[in-house]
Amino acid sequence: MAQSTRSDYILAIDQGTTSSRAVIFNRQMQTVATAQQELAVSYPATGWVEQDPEQIWQSVLQCISQAVAGAGLTIGNIAAIAISNQRETTILWDRDTGKAVANAIVWQDRRTAPLCRQLQQQGAEQEIIAKTGLRADPYFSASKIAWLLDTIPGARGKADAGKLCFGNVDSFILARLTGGKVHATDASNASRTSLYNLTTQQWDPALLQLFSVPASVLPEIRDSGGLFGTTSADVLGAAVPVMAMLGDQQAALLGQACIAPGMLKSTYGTGCFAMVNTGSIIIKSQHQLLSTLAWQLDGKATYALEGSIFMAGATVQWLRDKLGIISQASETEQLARQSHYQQSELLIPAFTGLGAPYWQPQAKAALFGMTRDTGKIQLATAALCAVAYQSADLLSAMRQDNIDVAQLRVDGGMTVNNWFVQALADLCQQPVQRSNTADATAFGVGFLAAVSLGYYDSVADISSLWQADRQYLPQISSTEQAKLYQYWQTAVAAVLNQPLL
Repeated sequence: MAQSTRSDYILAIDQGTTSSRAVIFNRQMQTVATAQQELAVSYPATGWVEQDPEQIWQSVLQCISQAVAGAGLTIGNIAAIAISNQRETTILWDRDTGKAVANAIVWQDRRTAPLCRQLQQQGAEQEIIAKTGLRADPYFSASKIAWLLDTIPGARGKADAGKLCFGNVDSFILARLTGGKVHATDASNASRTSLYNLTTQQWDPALLQLFSVPASVLPEIRDSGGLFGTTSADVLGAAVPVMAMLGDQQAALLGQACIAPGMLKSTYGTGCFAMVNTGSIIIKSQHQLLSTLAWQLDGKATYALEGSIFMAGATVQWLRDKLGIISQASETEQLARQSHYQQSELLIPAFTGLGAPYWQPQAKAALFGMTRDTGKIQLATAALCAVAYQSADLLSAMRQDNIDVAQLRVDGGMTVNNWFVQALADLCQQPVQRSNTADATAFGVGFLAAVSLGYYDSVADISSLWQADRQYLPQISSTEQAKLYQYWQTAVAAVLNQPLL
C-alpha cells in the first residue's frame, strides 16, 4: 500500500453522549492525532435527558481544529471526513437558519413513555417490530420527533410547510459541515428511528402516520459509505468530502472487524451495546433483542442483532458526580480489587429504565444487600458487576435466539479497567478479547471512508488491520457463575415488580 502523503489523511468524528472526539488516521489507518471535548448532559425533569445542540456542534469544531493542529496538518491535508454519532438522539432545526428549535432529546430520555405505552395498548407494537426490528420504546427517535412537533409552539405547522428538519446527530453535523446544503443520513442511523423499514430500506409511510411524523422533516437515506457532500469553506476553511457515516455502535462493529455473520462485539461507553453481525438475514429475536441494520453499501444491507443497555459508563459517572465517592473513573479498578463478586451489595442501575432484554422504561434503580460495612469499595464493585451482569443478560438472549457466541470482542472507555473486563469473562462465562484500540468507533467509520476513497478494496480488508490487545478467560466455575447470576435475576425481578410511585 502507498505511503501517506500530505493530502490523504482521514478525519473521523466520534460524537458521543458525554464527549466528542476527532481522530486523524493516515493511509495505513494508524492514529496520527486525537482530540476530545467533554459534553454536558442536563436532566430538566424526571426521566428527561437533554443536550444543547450548539454545544455539540462547537465541541465537534473544536475537536477537528485541535486534532488537525496536533497532527501538524491543515484542513487541506484531509482527504475525507467520516462521521459516527450517538444514535437516536433527536434534533429538530430550522431549514433556513440551521438553528435547533429546542434542546436535543437524548437517547436515554424517557419522556415519551406514555405515548409508547399507548401504542402498545393499541396493538401497534407488533407492526413496529415486524417492520423496523425495534420496539415501541422511548429509546428510539420517532416518539421524540412527535413530542417536539406537538410541544414546541408552531413546530408542527412549520414542519408541514417544509421549514423544519429532523435528524439524529449525524444529520445535524452533516448539515452544519456543509453549510446547510445537505440534509441526509445513512441507513444505519435511519434504522434507529422506528420509521425505517428494514425490508424495503426506505422510510415507511404507515409508520410515519402512526407516529404523526410528516415526511417533509426527514433526511434523505443514503449508503453508509460514499460521498455525502463537501464541507463549506466558510465552516472549515476548505472543501473536504464527507465519505462515510455510521451510527456509533455499527461503526464499532466494523471497527472490531466483525464482518462475518456470527461475529460479536460489545462497546462499553455511556451505555453498553452488544451487536452481532447477521449478514443478509434479518433475524427476528424471540427474546427481546433488536434487529437493526449494520451498514449499507452499494444498496446492499448487512444486518445485525443488538442488545442495548442504557447505563454502563454512566453508572460509573453516577459514582463520581452524584455520590462523590470517586474523583475519576479509573479509581473503580483499585476499589473493586478489594472486594469480590460474592459481596452482598448488588446494584440494579435502572436510572433511566431497563433496556434489553427487559424493556421497562419506568423501572427505577435499586441497591440490594447493604450492611453497616457498605462503603465505596462495595458500591464501586456493585457498579462494575452490574454492567457485567447486564451483558450476561444480552448474551443469554442471543444464545436463546440460536446465535452461537464463540467469542466476545470488547471496546470502549470502560475496557481499560482490567478488573472489569475479567469480571465480564467470569460473569458471562465467555472468552473476551479486548481490541488494541480504544477508538474502535472512529477506526470503523474512518476505515469505511478509506474504502470509499479506494484506499482499500472492501470492508473485508479490515480483518488484516484488527488486533487484540489481550484475551481474558473465565476464572470462576460455571456453577459459581450460575449462583451469582441467579441472585442478579432475583434482584431484577424485585425491581420490575416494585409498584410505581
